[in-house]
Amino acid sequence: MTESTARVEQAALETTRTDNPVLAVLRTSLGRNLGLVIALLLLCVVGVATAGDRFASTDNVLTILRLAATIGVVSIGMTFVITGGGIDLSVGAILALSSVWCTTVATQELANDTHWTVMVLAALAVGGGCGVVNGLLISYGGVVPFIATLAMLASARGLAEIISDRKTQIVDVPGFQEFFTREILGIPFIVILFVLVAAAGWVLLNRTTFGRRTLAVGGNPEAARLAGINVKRHTVYLYVLLGVCCGIAALMIISRTTTGSSTHGGLYELDAIAAVVIGGTLLSGGRGTIVGTVIGVLIFTTLTNVFTLNNRSFSEQSLLKGAIIVAAVLLQQRLASRSST
Repeated sequence: MTESTARVEQAALETTRTDNPVLAVLRTSLGRNLGLVIALLLLCVVGVATAGDRFASTDNVLTILRLAATIGVVSIGMTFVITGGGIDLSVGAILALSSVWCTTVATQELANDTHWTVMVLAALAVGGGCGVVNGLLISYGGVVPFIATLAMLASARGLAEIISDRKTQIVDVPGFQEFFTREILGIPFIVILFVLVAAAGWVLLNRTTFGRRTLAVGGNPEAARLAGINVKRHTVYLYVLLGVCCGIAALMIISRTTTGSSTHGGLYELDAIAAVVIGGTLLSGGRGTIVGTVIGVLIFTTLTNVFTLNNRSFSEQSLLKGAIIVAAVLLQQRLASRSST
């Protein structure tokens, strides 16, 4: 038997091999989301079994949703960047800088003299501006995303500390607090805002030319360029989008704490990337899911809540989260290798 004949027979054997039905289901979008929902339900069962009514109470459910809303908005923006083949380690620092900038004495005085939306515009402008810097450095400066956003992480956090003099800035703008702390049908406004951002993100990724270009740029940048897509400009747009999401998240955390601080957003980059990866978005780019990201955020927030109610330490939470991230990445690689054969 010649070598070429052996190769043909081996290829035929691979083709006719019966696929694992579980892996086949998990490779579909519905299967991935169904698996995440089952994981979330199992986590809720553990919460009820270990914490009883303290976990199942309405107040606790609303607490989980409030916490999920802030990191959820950041994760929606992170989904676009990772789907486009990038990464951003500076989201927590951008959030902190936005919260500090829009709560300075000057900004609050201007808001009281004119309208509280001045604070909103300031937060969105700072977040978007940081996104522009990240995008330009990566696209036109040729800096690797990991390094560019790591530099932004240090710079934005440092600037926030300089502006605030490492002090917590109390918000004293009644209109701002009244708007963001309101409840609609018993649901906190920031939770509704998260739902609106997630819905807009889903439409943008799945039903627009911008979304299709994002998938193309993340899947194969050279092919996208040959197809007529301005890859560099589109990459800038993705980082600006994430920066604006950080600005929105800054407004949400300010409304919850009534403060702006350089310590806001600590380790948000870890939680956001973890939620996106758990949700099924490929770290290598080219595939993203907003629904999966939302469920991933809920899984991590519920996990944190269960640990807190059972008086488990932060170190134990971090250890388990790290294990979950590794398991998710290994499962992604497994599914990707099976799909390529």
